[in-house]
Amino acid sequence: MLPTFKKAEPESQKPPALGNAMGAAPAAQQSARPGAPMLRASSERNAPSVIGPDLIITGNLVSKGEMQIDGEVQGDIRGSNIIIGERARITGTIIADEAVVRGQVMGSIRSKRVMLQSQSRVEGDIYHQSLAIEQGAYFEGKSRRSDDPTAGLPTASNGGEVMSPPTEPAYNPQG
Repeated sequence: MLPTFKKAEPESQKPPALGNAMGAAPAAQQSARPGAPMLRASSERNAPSVIGPDLIITGNLVSKGEMQIDGEVQGDIRGSNIIIGERARITGTIIADEAVVRGQVMGSIRSKRVMLQSQSRVEGDIYHQSLAIEQGAYFEGKSRRSDDPTAGLPTASNGGEVMSPPTEPAYNPQG
């Protein structure tokens, strides 16, 4: 006699597994995109701050952690890890330990590690320790390597305000 098999239910139709009385916390998931960093368990870091694609912000942003921007920001942005999404439009200075750009930036970037992905468009100077530019990325400006591109600027961790990067002194023919 042949065994009978029960048709498997798709994951979306299976009832949720019962955890403790408060519900089980979801496990950290891995990124489906090759080369993207793996997500850590939620106990190791906070969730990123997200600016959605339908938001337009006029003013400066400061975050002590990771920030994902998919909307429009007219102002300076300061954080430890900043991700500029494909549909994002930034007009202002970005100051971060790590900046990944997939969208449009009109202004300078000051970051230890900068990655311009293939769909990015940057018009402004980049001050960096490490710079990666994927094929297809658009970059118009100067690239300046610096051992500490954020030196002398207030940090997000101490609650400092975002400032425009220092400019070169004006030309003075008298001396």
